[in-house]
Amino acid sequence: MSDAHGRPGTREGAAPRRAEGRHRRTGRRGGRWHRRLLAYRAVELLPSSSPGGGAGEECLLLVYIRKVVGRVTYRACDECAEGVITGVVLDEPFRDCGLGTRALSHLRSRHPDVTWRTTLDTRLTRDLLRRMRIPRAAVAGNCSHGRPGVVAPAGT
Repeated sequence: MSDAHGRPGTREGAAPRRAEGRHRRTGRRGGRWHRRLLAYRAVELLPSSSPGGGAGEECLLLVYIRKVVGRVTYRACDECAEGVITGVVLDEPFRDCGLGTRALSHLRSRHPDVTWRTTLDTRLTRDLLRRMRIPRAAVAGNCSHGRPGVVAPAGT
């Protein structure tokens, strides 16, 4: 009983004190912030031809340690400067970490003079494409050069 208030310093049979806080993570990285960091450091964006797509359809693969964690499929015509995004797929852990935004920004930098539109209407892609200011195309078809592209909506 050598404590200032008459209490013993340590009880017999008590658990040893932790050097860290009780609710602190111990050596493990995880969570939203770490996935966001991974999205900007460890995920590679690799251009590829679309496996099951039609003529002129291309694909941007999002690869994390030899595993494809996402894919953006698109068609672009450099002659008429129009492109259409036909698919955006991201694995669940990488959905809320900015990887979709990074992929579409990479696509815009790869084709700087192309005006992008989309035919997608799922919740994930609708929110992403609205944030990136990519309008929805009313009708998809071929451009005037015979390559797959996008037909402008009737109102424009």
